Amino acid sequence: MRTAYRCRAYPGPEQVTVLNRTFGCVRLVWNKTLAERYHAWRVEGKRTSYRETDTALTGWKRTQELAFLSEVSSVPLQQTLRHQHAAFANFFAGRARYPRFKSRAGKQSAHYTRSAFRMRDGQLFLAKISAALRFVWSWPEIDPATMNPTMVVVSREPDGRWYVTFAIDTGDTTAGGSGPAPGIGPEIGIDLGVADFMVDSTGDRVANPRHLERKARNLARYQRRMARCQRDSVNRRKAKAMVARAHRKVRNSRQDFLHRQSTRLVRDHNLIAVEDLAVANMVRNKRLARAISGCGWGEFRRQLEYKAMRAGKTLVVVDRWYPSSKTCSTCGHLLAELTLSVRHWTCPACRTRHDRDINAARNILAAGRAVARGDTLGDACGADVRRQGSPLPQSAVNQEARLRKRESPPQGKKSRWCQTWSARAGRTPVVAGSDNSPGEPIVDTRFTLVARATARVGCPGRCFTPTGMVITKYRTGEYTSDSTSSAHPSAIELFRA
Repeated sequence: MRTAYRCRAYPGPEQVTVLNRTFGCVRLVWNKTLAERYHAWRVEGKRTSYRETDTALTGWKRTQELAFLSEVSSVPLQQTLRHQHAAFANFFAGRARYPRFKSRAGKQSAHYTRSAFRMRDGQLFLAKISAALRFVWSWPEIDPATMNPTMVVVSREPDGRWYVTFAIDTGDTTAGGSGPAPGIGPEIGIDLGVADFMVDSTGDRVANPRHLERKARNLARYQRRMARCQRDSVNRRKAKAMVARAHRKVRNSRQDFLHRQSTRLVRDHNLIAVEDLAVANMVRNKRLARAISGCGWGEFRRQLEYKAMRAGKTLVVVDRWYPSSKTCSTCGHLLAELTLSVRHWTCPACRTRHDRDINAARNILAAGRAVARGDTLGDACGADVRRQGSPLPQSAVNQEARLRKRESPPQGKKSRWCQTWSARAGRTPVVAGSDNSPGEPIVDTRFTLVARATARVGCPGRCFTPTGMVITKYRTGEYTSDSTSSAHPSAIELFRA
Protein backbone atom coordinates (compact mmCIF):
# COMPACT_ATOMS: atom_id res chain seq x y z
CA MET A 1 0.00 0.00 0.00
CA ARG A 2 1.29 3.47 -0.87
CA THR A 3 1.13 6.32 1.62
CA ALA A 4 1.79 9.96 0.75
CA TYR A 5 2.79 12.85 3.01
CA ARG A 6 2.25 16.34 1.59
CA CYS A 7 3.87 19.33 3.29
CA ARG A 8 4.74 22.94 2.53
CA ALA A 9 8.02 23.66 0.78
CA TYR A 10 10.02 26.90 0.77
CA PRO A 11 12.53 26.84 -2.10
CA GLY A 12 15.20 29.53 -2.42
CA PRO A 13 15.50 31.94 -5.37
CA GLU A 14 17.90 29.69 -7.29
CA GLN A 15 15.77 26.62 -6.58
CA VAL A 16 12.66 28.46 -7.77
CA THR A 17 14.41 29.22 -11.07
CA VAL A 18 15.43 25.60 -11.63
CA LEU A 19 12.03 24.22 -10.64
CA ASN A 20 10.16 26.69 -12.85
CA ARG A 21 12.39 25.68 -15.77
CA THR A 22 11.63 22.03 -14.99
CA PHE A 23 7.91 22.73 -14.93
CA GLY A 24 8.15 24.42 -18.32
CA CYS A 25 10.04 21.47 -19.85
CA VAL A 26 7.55 18.99 -18.39
CA ARG A 27 4.67 21.00 -19.84
CA LEU A 28 6.36 21.25 -23.24
CA VAL A 29 7.06 17.50 -23.43
CA TRP A 30 3.48 16.69 -22.49
CA ASN A 31 1.91 19.07 -25.01
CA LYS A 32 4.26 18.21 -27.86
CA THR A 33 3.84 14.47 -27.32
CA LEU A 34 0.07 14.83 -27.11
CA ALA A 35 -0.01 16.83 -30.35
CA GLU A 36 2.07 14.22 -32.19
CA ARG A 37 -0.12 11.42 -30.85
CA TYR A 38 -3.21 13.18 -32.12
CA HIS A 39 -1.62 13.86 -35.52
CA ALA A 40 -0.48 10.24 -35.90
CA TRP A 41 -3.96 8.97 -35.12
CA ARG A 42 -5.83 11.43 -37.35
CA VAL A 43 -3.49 11.27 -40.35
CA GLU A 44 -1.99 7.78 -40.27
CA GLY A 45 -4.59 6.01 -38.13
CA LYS A 46 -2.10 4.37 -35.78
CA ARG A 47 -1.46 4.52 -32.08
CA THR A 48 1.77 5.71 -30.50
CA SER A 49 3.54 3.48 -28.01
CA TYR A 50 5.61 4.56 -25.04
CA ARG A 51 8.82 3.43 -26.74
CA GLU A 52 8.12 5.72 -29.69
CA THR A 53 7.55 8.71 -27.42
CA ASP A 54 10.77 7.94 -25.55
CA THR A 55 12.70 7.81 -28.81
CA ALA A 56 11.13 11.08 -29.89
CA LEU A 57 12.16 12.76 -26.63
CA THR A 58 15.76 11.71 -27.17
CA GLY A 59 15.66 13.18 -30.68
CA TRP A 60 14.24 16.46 -29.41
CA LYS A 61 17.15 16.90 -27.01
CA ARG A 62 19.58 16.62 -29.91
CA THR A 63 17.97 19.41 -31.89
CA GLN A 64 19.09 23.02 -31.58
CA GLU A 65 15.59 24.33 -30.86
CA LEU A 66 14.92 21.95 -27.94
CA ALA A 67 18.45 21.49 -26.61
CA PHE A 68 17.40 23.21 -23.35
CA LEU A 69 15.54 20.02 -22.37
CA SER A 70 18.93 18.60 -21.34
CA GLU A 71 19.43 21.38 -18.79
CA VAL A 72 16.87 19.87 -16.39
CA SER A 73 16.63 16.42 -14.88
CA SER A 74 15.54 13.76 -17.34
CA VAL A 75 13.49 11.85 -14.75
CA PRO A 76 10.51 14.27 -14.62
CA LEU A 77 10.40 14.23 -18.43
CA GLN A 78 10.33 10.44 -18.53
CA GLN A 79 7.64 10.38 -15.87
CA THR A 80 5.59 12.76 -18.01
CA LEU A 81 5.67 10.25 -20.86
CA ARG A 82 4.61 7.45 -18.53
CA HIS A 83 1.74 9.50 -17.15
CA GLN A 84 0.49 10.31 -20.64
CA HIS A 85 0.72 6.66 -21.64
CA ALA A 86 -1.36 5.73 -18.57
CA ALA A 87 -3.83 8.53 -19.37
CA PHE A 88 -4.43 7.11 -22.85
CA ALA A 89 -4.78 3.60 -21.43
CA ASN A 90 -7.49 4.88 -19.09
CA PHE A 91 -9.15 6.73 -21.96
CA PHE A 92 -9.34 3.67 -24.21
CA ALA A 93 -10.59 1.60 -21.26
CA GLY A 94 -13.43 4.08 -20.69
CA ARG A 95 -12.24 5.17 -17.23
CA ALA A 96 -11.29 8.75 -18.17
CA ARG A 97 -11.78 11.32 -20.88
CA TYR A 98 -9.32 12.28 -23.59
CA PRO A 99 -6.12 13.87 -22.21
CA ARG A 100 -5.93 17.63 -22.51
CA PHE A 101 -3.09 20.08 -23.03
CA LYS A 102 -1.44 21.61 -19.98
CA SER A 103 -1.46 25.34 -19.28
CA ARG A 104 1.09 27.44 -17.46
CA ALA A 105 -1.71 29.08 -15.47
CA GLY A 106 -2.73 25.90 -13.65
CA LYS A 107 -1.04 23.66 -11.14
CA GLN A 108 2.56 22.71 -12.00
CA SER A 109 4.28 19.55 -10.81
CA ALA A 110 7.36 17.43 -11.40
CA HIS A 111 7.80 13.79 -10.33
CA TYR A 112 11.20 12.56 -9.16
CA THR A 113 11.94 8.86 -8.71
CA ARG A 114 14.69 7.42 -6.52
CA SER A 115 17.37 8.04 -9.12
CA ALA A 116 16.66 11.79 -9.11
CA PHE A 117 16.66 12.59 -5.38
CA ARG A 118 18.21 11.52 -2.12
CA MET A 119 17.33 11.85 1.55
CA ARG A 120 20.19 12.60 3.93
CA ASP A 121 19.54 13.23 7.65
CA GLY A 122 15.99 14.29 6.94
CA GLN A 123 16.97 16.71 4.17
CA LEU A 124 15.82 16.47 0.57
CA PHE A 125 18.24 16.93 -2.33
CA LEU A 126 16.89 17.01 -5.90
CA ALA A 127 18.75 16.44 -9.15
CA LYS A 128 20.26 19.55 -10.79
CA ILE A 129 19.87 21.43 -7.46
CA SER A 130 22.87 21.63 -5.15
CA ALA A 131 21.22 22.93 -1.96
CA ALA A 132 18.67 21.03 0.10
CA LEU A 133 15.00 21.87 -0.44
CA ARG A 134 13.54 23.26 2.77
CA PHE A 135 10.17 21.89 3.84
CA VAL A 136 8.06 21.83 7.00
CA TRP A 137 7.29 18.38 8.43
CA SER A 138 3.91 18.19 10.18
CA TRP A 139 3.93 14.64 11.60
CA PRO A 140 5.92 14.55 14.85
CA GLU A 141 5.35 10.81 15.36
CA ILE A 142 7.29 10.06 12.15
CA ASP A 143 10.96 10.90 11.77
CA PRO A 144 11.73 12.09 8.22
CA ALA A 145 15.30 10.85 8.59
CA THR A 146 14.04 7.25 8.72
CA MET A 147 11.81 7.55 5.66
CA ASN A 148 12.58 5.74 2.43
CA PRO A 149 10.31 7.41 -0.17
CA THR A 150 9.91 5.85 -3.59
CA MET A 151 8.90 9.11 -5.27
CA VAL A 152 8.96 12.81 -4.52
CA VAL A 153 6.54 15.23 -6.19
CA VAL A 154 7.28 18.96 -6.15
CA SER A 155 4.29 21.11 -7.06
CA ARG A 156 3.31 24.77 -7.23
CA GLU A 157 -0.30 25.83 -6.79
CA PRO A 158 -1.86 28.70 -8.79
CA ASP A 159 -1.82 30.86 -5.65
CA GLY A 160 2.00 30.63 -5.50
CA ARG A 161 2.39 28.11 -2.68
CA TRP A 162 4.94 25.29 -3.02
CA TYR A 163 4.43 21.73 -1.81
CA VAL A 164 6.48 18.57 -1.69
CA THR A 165 4.89 15.11 -1.48
CA PHE A 166 6.68 11.98 -0.27
CA ALA A 167 5.28 8.68 -1.56
CA ILE A 168 6.16 5.69 0.63
CA ASP A 169 5.34 2.04 -0.04
CA THR A 170 4.29 0.16 3.08
CA GLY A 171 4.43 -3.60 3.28
CA ASP A 172 1.20 -4.17 5.20
CA THR A 173 -2.19 -3.53 3.64
CA THR A 174 -3.57 -2.31 6.95
CA ALA A 175 -1.84 -0.19 9.52
CA GLY A 176 -3.51 -1.80 12.46
CA GLY A 177 -3.29 -5.46 11.55
CA SER A 178 -6.17 -7.60 10.41
CA GLY A 179 -8.71 -5.66 12.49
CA PRO A 180 -11.79 -7.00 14.22
CA ALA A 181 -13.85 -9.73 12.67
CA PRO A 182 -16.86 -8.72 10.56
CA GLY A 183 -20.05 -8.46 12.56
CA ILE A 184 -18.30 -7.59 15.85
CA GLY A 185 -18.46 -3.99 16.95
CA PRO A 186 -20.61 -0.98 16.05
CA GLU A 187 -22.12 -0.86 12.57
CA ILE A 188 -23.56 2.11 10.76
CA GLY A 189 -25.32 2.95 7.51
CA ILE A 190 -24.78 6.29 5.78
CA ASP A 191 -27.19 8.20 3.54
CA LEU A 192 -25.60 11.21 1.85
CA GLY A 193 -27.57 14.28 0.86
CA VAL A 194 -27.48 18.00 0.07
CA ALA A 195 -29.61 19.56 2.83
CA ASP A 196 -27.89 17.31 5.39
CA PHE A 197 -24.48 16.12 4.33
CA MET A 198 -24.92 12.81 6.12
CA VAL A 199 -27.71 10.97 7.93
CA ASP A 200 -26.79 7.72 9.68
CA SER A 201 -28.88 4.75 10.70
CA THR A 202 -29.00 5.88 14.35
CA GLY A 203 -30.84 9.08 13.40
CA ASP A 204 -27.93 11.50 13.79
CA ARG A 205 -27.58 14.22 11.18
CA VAL A 206 -24.51 16.12 10.04
CA ALA A 207 -25.37 19.49 8.53
CA ASN A 208 -23.92 20.48 5.19
CA PRO A 209 -21.43 23.30 5.93
CA ARG A 210 -21.76 24.71 2.37
CA HIS A 211 -18.21 26.07 2.22
CA LEU A 212 -18.53 27.46 -1.30
CA GLU A 213 -21.71 29.42 -0.56
CA ARG A 214 -20.12 31.09 2.45
CA LYS A 215 -17.20 32.31 0.32
CA ALA A 216 -19.23 33.00 -2.83
CA ARG A 217 -19.58 36.73 -2.15
CA ASN A 218 -15.86 37.37 -1.72
CA LEU A 219 -15.04 35.06 -4.60
CA ALA A 220 -17.39 36.95 -6.93
CA ARG A 221 -15.83 40.25 -5.90
CA TYR A 222 -12.31 38.98 -6.66
CA GLN A 223 -13.42 37.60 -10.01
CA ARG A 224 -15.02 40.91 -11.02
CA ARG A 225 -11.85 42.71 -10.05
CA MET A 226 -9.80 40.33 -12.19
CA ALA A 227 -12.17 40.74 -15.14
CA ARG A 228 -11.60 44.53 -15.15
CA CYS A 229 -7.82 44.18 -15.39
CA GLN A 230 -5.99 44.21 -18.69
CA ARG A 231 -4.80 40.86 -19.94
CA ASP A 232 -1.16 39.91 -19.33
CA SER A 233 -0.73 42.80 -16.91
CA VAL A 234 0.81 42.73 -13.45
CA ASN A 235 -2.44 43.76 -11.79
CA ARG A 236 -4.25 40.89 -13.49
CA ARG A 237 -1.68 38.41 -12.15
CA LYS A 238 -2.21 39.81 -8.66
CA ALA A 239 -5.99 39.61 -9.00
CA LYS A 240 -5.73 36.08 -10.33
CA ALA A 241 -3.65 35.09 -7.30
CA MET A 242 -6.36 36.48 -5.02
CA VAL A 243 -9.00 34.35 -6.78
CA ALA A 244 -6.77 31.31 -6.42
CA ARG A 245 -6.31 31.99 -2.71
CA ALA A 246 -10.08 32.23 -2.24
CA HIS A 247 -10.54 28.86 -3.97
CA ARG A 248 -7.77 27.40 -1.82
CA LYS A 249 -9.55 28.42 1.38
CA VAL A 250 -12.77 26.78 0.20
CA ARG A 251 -10.89 23.63 -0.81
CA ASN A 252 -9.01 23.38 2.49
CA SER A 253 -12.17 23.91 4.53
CA ARG A 254 -13.97 21.18 2.62
CA GLN A 255 -11.03 18.78 2.94
CA ASP A 256 -10.80 19.40 6.69
CA PHE A 257 -14.52 18.71 7.13
CA LEU A 258 -14.40 15.50 5.10
CA HIS A 259 -11.31 14.24 6.92
CA ARG A 260 -12.90 14.85 10.31
CA GLN A 261 -16.11 13.02 9.41
CA SER A 262 -14.42 10.07 7.71
CA THR A 263 -11.91 9.64 10.54
CA ARG A 264 -14.68 9.66 13.12
CA LEU A 265 -16.68 7.01 11.26
CA VAL A 266 -13.71 4.70 10.76
CA ARG A 267 -12.53 5.10 14.34
CA ASP A 268 -15.91 4.43 16.00
CA HIS A 269 -17.41 1.74 13.75
CA ASN A 270 -16.38 -1.67 12.54
CA LEU A 271 -18.69 -1.84 9.53
CA ILE A 272 -19.67 1.16 7.39
CA ALA A 273 -22.26 0.86 4.63
CA VAL A 274 -22.59 3.65 2.07
CA GLU A 275 -24.47 4.00 -1.20
CA ASP A 276 -22.86 4.16 -4.60
CA LEU A 277 -23.81 7.55 -6.04
CA ALA A 278 -23.39 8.44 -9.71
CA VAL A 279 -22.01 11.90 -8.99
CA ALA A 280 -20.91 12.45 -12.59
CA ASN A 281 -24.48 11.93 -13.76
CA MET A 282 -26.07 13.91 -10.93
CA VAL A 283 -24.09 17.08 -11.63
CA ARG A 284 -25.69 17.25 -15.07
CA ASN A 285 -28.66 18.81 -13.33
CA LYS A 286 -27.96 22.51 -13.84
CA ARG A 287 -30.04 23.48 -10.81
CA LEU A 288 -28.21 21.21 -8.37
CA ALA A 289 -24.77 20.92 -9.97
CA ARG A 290 -23.09 23.50 -7.71
CA ALA A 291 -24.67 22.16 -4.52
CA ILE A 292 -23.77 18.55 -5.36
CA SER A 293 -20.21 19.44 -6.35
CA GLY A 294 -19.73 21.38 -3.12
CA CYS A 295 -20.63 18.36 -0.99
CA GLY A 296 -17.61 16.29 -2.04
CA TRP A 297 -19.31 12.89 -1.98
CA GLY A 298 -16.69 11.27 -4.20
CA GLU A 299 -13.81 12.52 -2.05
CA PHE A 300 -15.64 11.41 1.09
CA ARG A 301 -15.99 7.87 -0.23
CA ARG A 302 -12.33 7.82 -1.32
CA GLN A 303 -11.24 8.78 2.17
CA LEU A 304 -13.46 6.14 3.72
CA GLU A 305 -11.98 3.49 1.44
CA TYR A 306 -8.32 4.03 2.24
CA LYS A 307 -8.88 4.78 5.92
CA ALA A 308 -10.99 1.65 6.40
CA MET A 309 -8.32 -0.38 4.62
CA ARG A 310 -5.62 0.99 6.91
CA ALA A 311 -7.62 0.40 10.08
CA GLY A 312 -8.78 -3.07 9.08
CA LYS A 313 -12.44 -2.05 9.05
CA THR A 314 -15.15 -3.17 6.60
CA LEU A 315 -16.60 -0.77 4.04
CA VAL A 316 -19.58 -2.00 1.99
CA VAL A 317 -20.81 -0.06 -1.03
CA VAL A 318 -24.50 -0.61 -1.83
CA ASP A 319 -25.42 -0.38 -5.49
CA ARG A 320 -27.03 2.82 -6.74
CA TRP A 321 -30.18 1.00 -7.95
CA TYR A 322 -31.05 -0.39 -4.54
CA PRO A 323 -34.38 1.29 -3.55
CA SER A 324 -33.31 2.31 -0.06
CA SER A 325 -35.64 5.32 0.22
CA LYS A 326 -38.77 3.55 -1.09
CA THR A 327 -38.39 0.42 1.05
CA CYS A 328 -39.88 0.20 4.51
CA SER A 329 -37.11 -0.67 6.97
CA THR A 330 -39.66 -2.29 9.31
CA CYS A 331 -41.65 -4.68 7.10
CA GLY A 332 -39.89 -4.46 3.75
CA HIS A 333 -42.78 -3.00 1.76
CA LEU A 334 -41.68 -1.37 -1.48
CA LEU A 335 -43.43 1.77 -2.71
CA ALA A 336 -44.17 2.06 -6.38
CA GLU A 337 -43.15 5.72 -6.50
CA LEU A 338 -41.63 8.25 -4.11
CA THR A 339 -40.87 11.76 -5.32
CA LEU A 340 -37.91 13.74 -4.06
CA SER A 341 -40.14 16.36 -2.44
CA VAL A 342 -41.65 13.80 -0.04
CA ARG A 343 -39.46 13.82 3.08
CA HIS A 344 -41.75 11.75 5.34
CA TRP A 345 -44.07 8.90 4.41
CA THR A 346 -46.20 6.25 6.09
CA CYS A 347 -45.86 2.60 5.14
CA PRO A 348 -49.22 1.32 3.82
CA ALA A 349 -48.45 -2.20 5.08
CA CYS A 350 -47.35 -1.70 8.69
CA ARG A 351 -48.40 1.97 9.15
CA THR A 352 -44.92 2.99 10.30
CA ARG A 353 -44.05 6.67 9.91
CA HIS A 354 -40.65 7.07 8.22
CA ASP A 355 -38.21 9.88 7.77
CA ARG A 356 -36.93 9.49 4.24
CA ASP A 357 -33.21 9.84 5.02
CA ILE A 358 -33.19 7.81 8.23
CA ASN A 359 -35.17 5.02 6.58
CA ALA A 360 -32.70 4.95 3.67
CA ALA A 361 -29.74 4.80 6.06
CA ARG A 362 -31.28 1.84 7.91
CA ASN A 363 -31.92 -0.04 4.68
CA ILE A 364 -28.35 0.64 3.55
CA LEU A 365 -27.08 -0.75 6.85
CA ALA A 366 -29.23 -3.87 6.48
CA ALA A 367 -27.93 -4.45 2.97
CA GLY A 368 -24.35 -3.89 4.12
CA ARG A 369 -24.74 -6.41 6.91
CA ALA A 370 -26.04 -9.01 4.47
CA VAL A 371 -23.09 -8.52 2.14
CA ALA A 372 -20.57 -8.55 5.01
CA ARG A 373 -21.99 -11.87 6.21
CA GLY A 374 -21.89 -13.26 2.71
CA ASP A 375 -25.63 -13.94 2.95
CA THR A 376 -28.15 -12.03 0.88
CA LEU A 377 -31.13 -13.59 2.67
CA GLY A 378 -32.80 -12.01 5.65
CA ASP A 379 -33.59 -8.45 6.55
CA ALA A 380 -31.38 -6.96 3.83
CA CYS A 381 -33.18 -8.70 0.95
CA GLY A 382 -32.04 -6.03 -1.47
CA ALA A 383 -30.92 -6.65 -5.00
CA ASP A 384 -27.84 -5.08 -6.55
CA VAL A 385 -25.80 -4.96 -3.36
CA ARG A 386 -22.11 -5.24 -4.06
CA ARG A 387 -18.86 -5.23 -2.18
CA GLN A 388 -16.22 -2.56 -2.47
CA GLY A 389 -14.13 -2.92 -5.61
CA SER A 390 -16.61 -4.88 -7.72
CA PRO A 391 -16.08 -3.84 -11.36
CA LEU A 392 -19.76 -4.05 -12.34
CA PRO A 393 -23.02 -3.95 -10.37
CA GLN A 394 -24.21 -7.44 -9.54
CA SER A 395 -27.64 -8.35 -8.30
CA ALA A 396 -28.14 -10.29 -5.10
CA VAL A 397 -29.26 -13.25 -7.20
CA ASN A 398 -25.92 -13.41 -8.96
CA GLN A 399 -24.03 -12.96 -5.69
CA GLU A 400 -25.90 -15.82 -4.02
CA ALA A 401 -26.45 -18.44 -6.70
CA ARG A 402 -24.66 -17.35 -9.90
CA LEU A 403 -27.05 -19.63 -11.70
CA ARG A 404 -26.78 -18.67 -15.33
CA LYS A 405 -26.35 -15.82 -17.75
CA ARG A 406 -29.53 -13.88 -18.04
CA GLU A 407 -31.23 -14.24 -21.37
CA SER A 408 -32.96 -11.36 -23.08
CA PRO A 409 -36.80 -11.42 -23.13
CA PRO A 410 -38.62 -12.75 -26.21
CA GLN A 411 -38.70 -10.25 -29.03
CA GLY A 412 -41.07 -9.81 -31.95
CA LYS A 413 -44.64 -10.47 -30.78
CA LYS A 414 -46.13 -7.81 -28.57
CA SER A 415 -48.24 -10.42 -26.77
CA ARG A 416 -45.05 -12.08 -25.54
CA TRP A 417 -43.84 -9.05 -23.64
CA CYS A 418 -42.95 -10.00 -20.10
CA GLN A 419 -44.20 -8.42 -16.92
CA THR A 420 -41.77 -7.59 -14.14
CA TRP A 421 -42.69 -8.83 -10.70
CA SER A 422 -41.40 -7.34 -7.48
CA ALA A 423 -41.10 -9.49 -4.38
CA ARG A 424 -41.97 -8.38 -0.90
CA ALA A 425 -39.66 -9.20 1.97
CA GLY A 426 -40.90 -11.55 4.63
CA ARG A 427 -43.62 -13.22 2.51
CA THR A 428 -43.55 -16.95 1.89
CA PRO A 429 -43.55 -17.84 -1.81
CA VAL A 430 -46.73 -19.47 -3.09
CA VAL A 431 -46.21 -22.49 -5.34
CA ALA A 432 -48.98 -23.45 -7.73
CA GLY A 433 -49.36 -26.29 -10.21
CA SER A 434 -48.13 -29.02 -7.87
CA ASP A 435 -49.63 -32.44 -7.25
CA ASN A 436 -52.68 -30.88 -5.58
CA SER A 437 -55.84 -30.02 -7.41
CA PRO A 438 -55.53 -27.33 -10.10
CA GLY A 439 -56.05 -23.83 -8.86
CA GLU A 440 -55.33 -24.73 -5.22
CA PRO A 441 -51.92 -23.29 -4.40
CA ILE A 442 -49.82 -24.75 -1.63
CA VAL A 443 -46.91 -23.36 0.37
CA ASP A 444 -43.70 -25.14 -0.51
CA THR A 445 -40.84 -24.56 1.93
CA ARG A 446 -38.25 -25.74 -0.60
CA PHE A 447 -38.31 -22.32 -2.25
CA THR A 448 -36.97 -19.30 -0.42
CA LEU A 449 -37.00 -15.66 -1.32
CA VAL A 450 -33.54 -14.61 -2.45
CA ALA A 451 -33.88 -10.89 -2.99
CA ARG A 452 -36.29 -8.19 -3.97
CA ALA A 453 -36.38 -7.97 -7.76
CA THR A 454 -36.97 -4.48 -9.09
CA ALA A 455 -37.77 -3.23 -12.53
CA ARG A 456 -34.18 -2.12 -13.04
CA VAL A 457 -32.61 -5.41 -11.96
CA GLY A 458 -32.15 -8.46 -14.09
CA CYS A 459 -34.18 -9.56 -17.08
CA PRO A 460 -37.75 -8.18 -17.18
CA GLY A 461 -40.38 -10.82 -16.68
CA ARG A 462 -38.12 -13.41 -15.07
CA CYS A 463 -37.65 -14.43 -11.44
CA PHE A 464 -34.73 -16.57 -10.28
CA THR A 465 -34.83 -18.93 -7.28
CA PRO A 466 -31.87 -20.44 -5.36
CA THR A 467 -32.94 -23.89 -6.50
CA GLY A 468 -32.19 -23.02 -10.09
CA MET A 469 -35.72 -22.36 -11.34
CA VAL A 470 -36.51 -19.55 -13.77
CA ILE A 471 -40.16 -18.42 -13.76
CA THR A 472 -41.59 -16.31 -16.60
CA LYS A 473 -45.05 -14.75 -16.94
CA TYR A 474 -46.25 -13.30 -20.24
CA ARG A 475 -48.97 -10.79 -20.97
CA THR A 476 -51.21 -13.58 -22.27
CA GLY A 477 -51.26 -15.09 -18.77
CA GLU A 478 -49.08 -18.01 -19.75
CA TYR A 479 -46.46 -19.26 -17.29
CA THR A 480 -43.30 -21.10 -18.21
CA SER A 481 -40.66 -22.59 -15.93
CA ASP A 482 -37.16 -23.85 -16.55
CA SER A 483 -35.65 -25.95 -13.79
CA THR A 484 -32.00 -26.92 -13.55
CA SER A 485 -32.29 -28.75 -10.21
CA SER A 486 -34.27 -31.60 -8.71
CA ALA A 487 -37.23 -29.35 -7.97
CA HIS A 488 -40.61 -30.12 -9.46
CA PRO A 489 -40.41 -28.98 -13.11
CA SER A 490 -43.99 -27.74 -13.23
CA ALA A 491 -43.80 -25.63 -10.08
CA ILE A 492 -44.31 -21.92 -10.66
CA GLU A 493 -43.28 -19.45 -8.01
CA LEU A 494 -45.49 -16.36 -7.96
CA PHE A 495 -44.09 -13.18 -6.50
CA ARG A 496 -46.89 -10.76 -5.72
CA ALA A 497 -46.09 -7.05 -6.04
